[in-house]
Amino acid sequence: MTKLQYPTEEQRLAVRQRPVGSALMYQSWSDLLFLHWRMEPEFIQSLLPAGLFVDCFQGDAFIGVVPFFMKNIRFRGTLSLPWISHFLELNLRTYVFDEAGMPGVWFLSLDCNQPIAVWAARTLFHLPYQHASMQATFEDSRTIDYRSHRVLPRGVLTESRFKYAYETDISYAQPGTLEFFLAERYLLFSVNTKGWVHKGQVHHTPYPLCKVDVASNETDLFELNGLPAMLRPFDHAIGSRGVNVEVFGLVACSTSRMQR
Repeated sequence: MTKLQYPTEEQRLAVRQRPVGSALMYQSWSDLLFLHWRMEPEFIQSLLPAGLFVDCFQGDAFIGVVPFFMKNIRFRGTLSLPWISHFLELNLRTYVFDEAGMPGVWFLSLDCNQPIAVWAARTLFHLPYQHASMQATFEDSRTIDYRSHRVLPRGVLTESRFKYAYETDISYAQPGTLEFFLAERYLLFSVNTKGWVHKGQVHHTPYPLCKVDVASNETDLFELNGLPAMLRPFDHAIGSRGVNVEVFGLVACSTSRMQR
């Protein structure tokens, strides 16, 4: 680990370039909230498979909670359908890079209220999607009350709830800033059924970011993923009204198998 180089600024910018070829899927991600907590890098590293390494900003690692709306989901050559193409998603994530130094996201869990989407993401991208009951309402044009419930064995019901309001000023994250490190991520990593690490790329314009007023932040996601309960306030919050996204297929990125 000590011999590895953290991603260079050139590598962090390079992943924003659109891959050659046709996208596998098209999506819109809207009304996102990014909440982040600083973590010890050694703790994050203990959560990762072989072949992935904790990415840090000024020595700090981060775990993020991101609730948002998925809209207009469709595969290449198909149309979006009202009853399956719009749903909610809530993910718990951290930031990593591979053996080639390419930076991306490692998902600890992704809650979703669309069963077909859960199946497709697990099958095609080997991502740890979880079935959940979710609701989100707009109290006004900029205030969202977002709730997610996951039913555990024996009927135990968990809840994550977020209430947040967007401010109107829009900005774009500049390279070298914490906002760029946290938000400008275009690779996802996953492990297939044989234990091999793969990566998938997305492409979109840079996030239009804005400050958010977070009135409520209650989540069991840390404990649901076997982590200690997060009892302290988040260290960073920012929002985005969203982007349109192209999603590309997985490719192998490591000669290492997952070892836990």
